[in-house]
Amino acid sequence: MSSDERATPFHCPYCGDEDLRPEENGAWLCSACRRVFSVKFLGLSLPEVSQS
Repeated sequence: MSSDERATPFHCPYCGDEDLRPEENGAWLCSACRRVFSVKFLGLSLPEVSQS
């Protein structure tokens, strides 16, 4: 995922509603609670494998 792509949420992290609208600067507006938030992809966490 490049830095200019949006991470797409499926529900509002505050109220759980699914009616989300894209906003400027990669943010999302929840139509139910009117909160604006963003989602940031940080990377993957892979389990360490011990070599015995």
